[in-house]
Amino acid sequence: PALALTTDTSALTAIGNDYGFERIFAKQVQALGARGDVLVGISTSGNSPNVLEAMRAARDKGMVTVGLAGQNGEIVPLSDFALLVPHTTTALIQEIHIATGHLLCRLVDYYLFEAVMELRPYLDEG
Repeated sequence: PALALTTDTSALTAIGNDYGFERIFAKQVQALGARGDVLVGISTSGNSPNVLEAMRAARDKGMVTVGLAGQNGEIVPLSDFALLVPHTTTALIQEIHIATGHLLCRLVDYYLFEAVMELRPYLDEG
């Protein structure tokens, strides 16, 4: 299963009101994340407080962390894997992040569904 931590407006407003905007993603990671899950944190600057808090919460839970950022930022040491876009133009960095998101979805889809179907004849033999 996968979910975007940005889409539940009830959670976002409740957490923002009760714990502050910096915790809107971290509280969701604490509630929903499990060891071995993957968190993808996206921050053009690499320094968005709410994304950094989520990355820390994921680390605390033993999750794998993937950081997408511009040239650098505090997100890098919190990332098991980091994709950095060496540029200063926000729009370009975000366009690369969008393309990366599409590629990640394609890879997950392939390895969950297509690769298994390609191996099925071999799996059925034995």
